[in-house]
Amino acid sequence: MPKLPKPLNRYLFHPLEAAAALVVYSLMRVLSIDMASALGGWLGRTVGPHIPISARAVKNLSAAFPEKSPAEIAGIVRGMWDNLGRVAAEYPHLSEINVYDPDGRVETIGGENVDLLREDDKAGVFFSGHIGNWEIVSLGATQRGLPLDRVYREANNRLVEWLYQHGRAAVEGALIPKGPAGARLLLKSLKGGNHLGMLVDQKMNDGIPVAFFGRDVMTAPALADLALRYDCPVVPARVTRLKGAHFRLTIYPPLELVRTGDHQADVAANMAQVNAVIEQWVRDTPEQWLWLHNRWLD
Repeated sequence: MPKLPKPLNRYLFHPLEAAAALVVYSLMRVLSIDMASALGGWLGRTVGPHIPISARAVKNLSAAFPEKSPAEIAGIVRGMWDNLGRVAAEYPHLSEINVYDPDGRVETIGGENVDLLREDDKAGVFFSGHIGNWEIVSLGATQRGLPLDRVYREANNRLVEWLYQHGRAAVEGALIPKGPAGARLLLKSLKGGNHLGMLVDQKMNDGIPVAFFGRDVMTAPALADLALRYDCPVVPARVTRLKGAHFRLTIYPPLELVRTGDHQADVAANMAQVNAVIEQWVRDTPEQWLWLHNRWLD
C-alpha cells in the first residue's frame, strides 16, 4: 500500500489518529485502573492476533522457542496482546500507582539498590525491556527520591507525542528523545551526575551484533559505552505482571561490568551481559514481552 503524501499524513491522518488516541485515553482514565486493564486486555487479545503484524510475533517466537508447538506459540501471542492492551489501558493511571505501598498493587523487591545509587554521588543507569508494564520501572526510582531521565522514541505524530508526555508526567525527570539532539542531552545528564532509564531491547538498524536467543541482534552499545566512560553503575530492573493490574517490580544489584582496558571489547562483553539478562526475563514470562519488533538479523 503506498504511503500517504507527507502533508496529507500530517494534516489529515495525524489529527484523526490523535483524536482516536485521546478518546481511548479519556475512556481508560474514567474507568478504575482494574476495569481499564481488564478492558484493555480483552481488546488486545481479541483483536491483536488478527492484525497482520502479529505474524511477526509468531515468526520470532517460533525461532526463539523451536521446541514449542503451534498451539503454544499461539497462546503466547494471545498473552502478548493481552499484556500490551493492559499496558496501554493502565497508562492514564500511572500517577495512582505507589510501588512502595505495602498494601498496594506492586510488590517491590530491591528498593535498597535505588538507595545505593541515590547516595553514591555518581551518575547511574537503569535498564529494562518491554516486558510486563515497563512504565512502572521508572516509578521504582522516582518514588524513592531518585529522579530519572528517560531515553525514549518520540512519536511521529506530535499530537500523540503530547499525550505520551502527559501520561509520563507522573515520573520525575526529563524525557530524552533518541537521535542526535537527544544524545547531547543524554551526555549532559550523565556529566551532571543524573540517572538514566533506558529500554534496550528494541530493534536497531545499526549498533553492534550481540547474541540474543542464540542469534545475533543489532544492539545499541550506548549503555555500556557510557557506563564505562563515566564509571556509572548499571542496574537491571523489570516488572512482572502477576494478575490483572498487579505487579512485581524487581530492582537488581548493579552488574559487575567487564573492564579489561580494551574499550571496544568491553562494550561488546557488557552488552552481551545485558542481552543475557533480558533473555532470561523473556524466557521466564514470554507472554509478557513485546515480540513485534523485527529484532533479529535473519
